[in-house]
Amino acid sequence: MAKKVITFGEVMMRLSPPGYSKFSQATSFELVYGGGEANVAISLAYLGIKAAHVTRFPDNALGRAATQFLRQHWLSTEHVFYGGNMLGKYFLEKGAVHRPSEVIYEREGSSFSLIEPSMVNWAHVLKDADWFHWTGITPAISEGAKMCCLDAIKTANRMGIPVSGDINSRSNMWKYGETMQEVMPELVQNCDIVITSRRGIHDMFGLGESGGKFRNSARLLMETFPRIKKVVGKTRKSISASHQQIQGKMWNGEAYVKTEMLNITHVIDRVGTGDAFASGLIYGLLHYDDDIQALNFASAACALKHTVPGDVNMVSLENVVSLMHGDTSGAIKR
Repeated sequence: MAKKVITFGEVMMRLSPPGYSKFSQATSFELVYGGGEANVAISLAYLGIKAAHVTRFPDNALGRAATQFLRQHWLSTEHVFYGGNMLGKYFLEKGAVHRPSEVIYEREGSSFSLIEPSMVNWAHVLKDADWFHWTGITPAISEGAKMCCLDAIKTANRMGIPVSGDINSRSNMWKYGETMQEVMPELVQNCDIVITSRRGIHDMFGLGESGGKFRNSARLLMETFPRIKKVVGKTRKSISASHQQIQGKMWNGEAYVKTEMLNITHVIDRVGTGDAFASGLIYGLLHYDDDIQALNFASAACALKHTVPGDVNMVSLENVVSLMHGDTSGAIKR
């Protein structure tokens, strides 16, 4: 029977100039939808997982279009709620070679930012679920989003459902009166799997040295929050905006494991690659018995997302397994 994963977070409209044009050159924008947690859910659906995303949209044509996008990509939308007047959006100028990408957000006052815990019955939402996933972006959006996320995590704990948190957050998003240093500990202490970085551990929890090793910071995080079973991250070497190298790494409480470096020589779209890594990790941990296989699957999924336009990693299980086993040829499948 297929596993079932639930994710929670905002979905935004993404608007980009065609190709690699700059904002100043644009006379039109390409439109897709995306958001960290929804990207994870859709990627998992393409891998054969039953996935549902919990979010809130305005009850208008744009909210219905965003809902249709989720349905189109194999997600259950039975837990999409409606209210408010605005769909969050962001503008992306895609970088190339030595020119970096640029992102401008418009999400303050969005329908999702106005969500309240009373709107979601998490015991009902998580019924029959095998996994719950959130990111550090969600509790940064608003007090209501933070409390709703906390309710989801605690309900999953009571129901015995594993919880993963991709907790790297953006400090400039916290505008409602609380800081990530104040909020994140209560959320993270209830997680089973944490995806983060050495810098994230230091900035959020004051653990480890700013220039120290990931494995040492991960060990300190697990000692501080004993529920955590694995701390996972990735090393990214940016040769240019068009050439990246990716390596997965994990501290599982007993050993430090890492993958071989994957060389991505022609980046099509870097946005959503971290979400692809998270979805690959969830799939890997649900289907493989050892951590290095799960980590290899995550790294392969992440690498493949660099080749897919848009926010979401719409690649098949066959694609990921093939790369995971070393086939980097890109040969035509006939």
